[in-house]
Amino acid sequence: MTRRARTPTVGAMTNTTATNATGFDNALSGNRRFATARGHEAAVAFPRLGLLVVTCVDHRVDPAHFLELDLGDALVIRNNGGRVTPEVIETVAFVGQLAETLIADGPLFEVAVIHHTQCGSRVLADHDFRHRYADRIGADEAEVFELAVLDPAATVAADAERLRLAESVSPRIAVSGHVYDLTTGLVETVAPAANRSR
Repeated sequence: MTRRARTPTVGAMTNTTATNATGFDNALSGNRRFATARGHEAAVAFPRLGLLVVTCVDHRVDPAHFLELDLGDALVIRNNGGRVTPEVIETVAFVGQLAETLIADGPLFEVAVIHHTQCGSRVLADHDFRHRYADRIGADEAEVFELAVLDPAATVAADAERLRLAESVSPRIAVSGHVYDLTTGLVETVAPAANRSR
């Protein structure tokens, strides 16, 4: 998979007035190159690797890069910390039901939950930040604290188990848990792929 090297600019997220171009304007130019090269024609209806990745929204944690995924290889869900929230469980259940219409018997796909080191969700352990954030979104402060990824090996093992045991998720879906180390660039498996007992 070949990608253009990009030269980062200082203050790229905050100073766009010099050219009047927004971040998305720059992304659109990439889209035009993608469409011209007919890159979208490589997409398939169901992921080639039989894989759904749940990981963090952090810009340093893009599975297309650190797993070298091509278009059509995998489904991807990203949120703060890559946590298995009720919304993630509902999405996996939905995709599982779709897969069941295509695959009559046997395994459906694997969900790989991936947490990472140096996760920004650590700030949820800070009382002042957590209090302001919980107030902003109208959430219980204790529940917000539970979303902090302080020990990614521990949180990903717990999240993989939570997803695997969810009644709405088909037992034909395997779930695994992994940690991506931002320092080494390596992914290590914490919880091997396993299915819920029927």
